[in-house]
Amino acid sequence: MSALILVAEDDENQAELVRRYLEQDHHRVVVVHDGREALEVVRAQQPQLVVLDLMLPGLGGLDVCRALRAGKDESGVLVLMLTARSTEDDLLHGLGLGADDYMTKPFSPRELVARVRTLLRRRPAARPAPLLRVGPIVVDPVRHEVTVRGAPVECTPGEFGLLEVLASEVNRVFTREQLLARMHGFDSYLTARTIDTHVKNLRRKIETDSRTPEHLVTVYGIGYKLTAGRADAP
Repeated sequence: MSALILVAEDDENQAELVRRYLEQDHHRVVVVHDGREALEVVRAQQPQLVVLDLMLPGLGGLDVCRALRAGKDESGVLVLMLTARSTEDDLLHGLGLGADDYMTKPFSPRELVARVRTLLRRRPAARPAPLLRVGPIVVDPVRHEVTVRGAPVECTPGEFGLLEVLASEVNRVFTREQLLARMHGFDSYLTARTIDTHVKNLRRKIETDSRTPEHLVTVYGIGYKLTAGRADAP
């Protein structure tokens, strides 16, 4: 069972190890290193499961879990907590906030993958992800399809990942660093230069004139945003 999984872990080496094992098990993985970014990704991309470290900077894992369970649209996401703490009180606190499972460090990556499989099997069938519509552009996250004015557009996984992130928050300006974090798992060789290449290629596919883009717009000195465009705006 393939799923979109968010790994929220401040230890970059640990996060990379978890990402590799989950991707080998055919999951798409997004990695973040602080709690506030974890909440942003859950709300924007709606992963099926979050591997959540408790000791996150900015906003701790327990606070992230509490916010997820209180949210209207995020309350159903599965949460697998990771922590160096192993006392009974810590475990009960985490589970009391709504965590679905709990692993203490150090842990076996293979056991983590097995726990993830078990959690995903328990999860009830989810509602299909809504279509993302931006002017004439429609992104279907479930079928991994893009259409522009009703015509299908072929996209590479990296191009699709970039377009999906931008379409999830219309008119929001994303820096390259934010796009790199959100797209992790779509493109094995993702760099800031790769982002620029994907933008260039997407403009050829979705814009009427790629030299004067109306939809995939550069915000100089910051990054990129996706907009409905002048002609298609209400």
